[in-house]
Amino acid sequence: MPDLTISRRSLMKTGTLGAAALAAPAWARGGDLKHGGLIRQGFDEVSGRDIRLDVMEGMRVVQGRRGHTVAVNGSVPGPLVRLKEGEPVRIHVTNTLDEDTSVHWHGLLVPFQYDGVPGVSFPGIRPGETFVYDLPAIRQSGTYWWHSHSGLQEQAGHYGPLVIDPAGPDPIEADRDYILLLSEFTPMHPHTIMAKLKKGEEYFNYQKTSWTDDYGLTGEQRRMWADMRMSPTDISDVSGSTYTYLANGRGPEEGLEYLFRPGERVRFRVMNGSAMSFFNIRIPGAKLTVVAADGIAVRPVEVEEFQIGTAETYDFLVEPKGEAMAIVAESMDRSGMALAHLVTQPGARATVPALREPPLLTMADMGMGGMEHGGEMADMVHGAAHSGMDHSAMGHGPPPAKTDSAEPRAHSMEGMNMRDTSLLPPDVDTGPGVDMVSMNPIDRMGDPGIGLDKVAHRVLTYNDLVALEPNRYASTPTRRMEIHLTGNMERYMWSFDGKKFSAVSDTPIRFAYNERVRIKLVNDTMMAHPIHLHGHFFELVNGAPSDRQPLKNVVIVQPGGTATFDLTANEEGDWAFHCHLLYHMHSGMFQIVTVAPKGQETEEPRVGSGK
Repeated sequence: MPDLTISRRSLMKTGTLGAAALAAPAWARGGDLKHGGLIRQGFDEVSGRDIRLDVMEGMRVVQGRRGHTVAVNGSVPGPLVRLKEGEPVRIHVTNTLDEDTSVHWHGLLVPFQYDGVPGVSFPGIRPGETFVYDLPAIRQSGTYWWHSHSGLQEQAGHYGPLVIDPAGPDPIEADRDYILLLSEFTPMHPHTIMAKLKKGEEYFNYQKTSWTDDYGLTGEQRRMWADMRMSPTDISDVSGSTYTYLANGRGPEEGLEYLFRPGERVRFRVMNGSAMSFFNIRIPGAKLTVVAADGIAVRPVEVEEFQIGTAETYDFLVEPKGEAMAIVAESMDRSGMALAHLVTQPGARATVPALREPPLLTMADMGMGGMEHGGEMADMVHGAAHSGMDHSAMGHGPPPAKTDSAEPRAHSMEGMNMRDTSLLPPDVDTGPGVDMVSMNPIDRMGDPGIGLDKVAHRVLTYNDLVALEPNRYASTPTRRMEIHLTGNMERYMWSFDGKKFSAVSDTPIRFAYNERVRIKLVNDTMMAHPIHLHGHFFELVNGAPSDRQPLKNVVIVQPGGTATFDLTANEEGDWAFHCHLLYHMHSGMFQIVTVAPKGQETEEPRVGSGK
């Protein structure tokens, strides 16, 4: 095994580790692709002990819209990388771009120097160079994906599916095994999107409320939102106003089909490879049996719909009926959908449902959990809106002075101050990067996701997930941490504990090797954040028995709520920890987690991490 005691700084100075000067195929080096030729939709498959991936740029067309793209092996998505549990592999990634690139193997357990995050675990792949990911015997099986961790290349098309076949029989039996990789296309350059979000975080929201809309808000409620200078439809930062939502690289009008025969059991491996989008997955008229989450098998759960956050993966089984069924992946803000078709013969089609009404944020999303169904706080909020609310009372004036008082603050107008930083622990930086504080954050892991709490059918929640096999690590945590997800939506600033990554890059979160820690994430914003920890799986604390807590590597933390997981820090090295909404990560919601080598203790934990 490679020496894992190399420091991150020394690693950054060594150049591209394991690079090999491999000649790329002629088609990849040809002038057409290098200088803007058309990129193919869909993907091929690569497998074996030696795999070659070539990163290039070009143009692609989706439903008549043309845009610049970063592709791998000439296609978007890039090829399906198919590995085998128990077998090693060498993956040669050649960069033909004019800028650095990288590949991160999302969910794959690897030595940290092959995790593929520039500036954290390796220096990146420079133009004209090849980096070799020399991976030892693969330790897992399941459904994962891969993507660039360089700049905003992921939005431009640098991503693809990853499947690891089990060493023995697959516990999930199906007649057909299909991949459904969800993503987005936009002709707009990713840095242009970033610039527009910085100028106005609701730039892409074309679903704002008005006095004549049909959202069902009372005048009192409209005044409340207006006085807070917030929009109840501010669900997604980037929406269908600029995105075309894709299934395996194809737009909803481009007819992606999956064949089946009546009576067959079909397995779908759903990967959310988008940059910024959550999707609600359903097949109208069918039951979906969820059998795996983030690549790890769970006890089968039958639902009719589930929400998949950015970077999550789910496997489900379905027994399609009739001649055709529509596979609908509706964006969470319902501004568009990705679409595919289960068909008995090419060209068969089922009726595609119309987009549902856009959802509205609730009191719980404002950090007032448990108050959205009425009661003193709800009456006070609506009454304040009716009488004309002082902007400073809802967090748009200067922050109040901190107080040591332990008295409850929910029974006065001052108690409604959503900018009341005295509610935050002392290790949270309360500067200009924080414009909202959850007043009453509650565990929201039983929520189905924004907009799905009132549908008539059953929707998956995290609390439905139970590990199929007992966990190896079911001991009681020896330490507790609380991390706040913070942001200033108007300035488009995102952070952990009020600190952007650029300000904390030299003070990582430290763990001793094999340390068992319970981590509580508190979302002080009104956005849902999919939080990803590289190099590890953690166990959701969701009410399942301690030895059956489901393993995941991404957890959605609902607006104004909390999510808790248990982590056994058993993968030594430096690892990225971040929000997987690309522009949030790019704006600062990113940290480094350092796990000490075997037998070594960490330095003193950071302030506040012992809570």
